[in-house]
Amino acid sequence: MVKILLALVSISISLPCFGSTPEEMKEWRQAAEQGDAQAQINLGLAYDFGNSVPEDDTEAVKWFRKAAEQGNAVAQLNLGYKYSNGEGVPENDAEAVKWFRKAAEQGDAKAQYNLGYMYSNGTGVPEDDAEAVKWYRRAAEQ
Repeated sequence: MVKILLALVSISISLPCFGSTPEEMKEWRQAAEQGDAQAQINLGLAYDFGNSVPEDDTEAVKWFRKAAEQGNAVAQLNLGYKYSNGEGVPENDAEAVKWFRKAAEQGDAKAQYNLGYMYSNGTGVPEDDAEAVKWYRRAAEQ
């Protein structure tokens, strides 16, 4: 059963890693290894979807985590999604909630929706309709 209905990434995000040449991917990797959060997200997405590199959920999680730990909301959302669905990591709803909350508190509407979903279904947190409505409202207000 797929728990989270939202897309992994926002269409409005520019993803230069898709369709990139091997040389461009090398540049992204170098930037990511030097701590560039956007490059880390792009590498995570490339591995997640198998664009310009072999598809590898574990490697995607590695790069999402690096950016998420720097406070990047998009990476936090993606990492929450991975934990929620057990892709590249063991399924862990409490860990998913942790990452969705970090992104939601930064104003990410998809994370706010996902957090509301987790509360409304008691997934990774005790079921709490009031908390679910709070997060659904925040998402809807955007």
